Amino acid sequence: MEKVIELEILGLSSNHSQSGSFTLVLGEVGGIRRLPIVIGMFEAQAIALEIEKIIPNRPMTHDLFKSFATGFNYDIDRVVITDMKEGVYYAKIQCRSDQVDAEIDSRPSDAIAIAIRFGCPIFCSEKVMSEGGVEHFDVEEPQTKSTKSTSSQKFTAKKEPSLKDFSLDKLNQLLDKAIADEDYEKAARIRDEINKRN
Repeated sequence: MEKVIELEILGLSSNHSQSGSFTLVLGEVGGIRRLPIVIGMFEAQAIALEIEKIIPNRPMTHDLFKSFATGFNYDIDRVVITDMKEGVYYAKIQCRSDQVDAEIDSRPSDAIAIAIRFGCPIFCSEKVMSEGGVEHFDVEEPQTKSTKSTSSQKFTAKKEPSLKDFSLDKLNQLLDKAIADEDYEKAARIRDEINKRN
């Protein structure tokens, strides 16, 4: 079996070279290498919402996957980014039930969104890290497990400075409305402003 490297989510930022996309930066646990992966806006939102613990009023696709898997007594052991071909990453979700173990092909962004919902570890192969990894990668306002509130600030180039002018009560009302309207980008920015004041 090929050696795998455990990863942690270090940050999520707008990708300036590709409009509407984001860069998810994964770091080698106990190491200095970084693995930047370009992902779409939907997947970036799915990852950030779970990290921020913002609950949408309707389940998103990755939440549905978790409910479905849990309903059939499947658990996710880990996800592994297994390969990279022509700049495209490939991943596997390793899951099990009482009767069977299974490996499901996945895009890394979906696999990671699912991994954080199940609280399972993320790995990549040594080949992937050798080909796609870098030793230094600057992330705008890096987000780690101890600074979760910064992740959603990456979802828009347009900041809303007017949020600073609202009272805490008004911000909570705006947050409830944004979640009800399924405007998760706005909800994340409001949550960041509330977190700054707490």
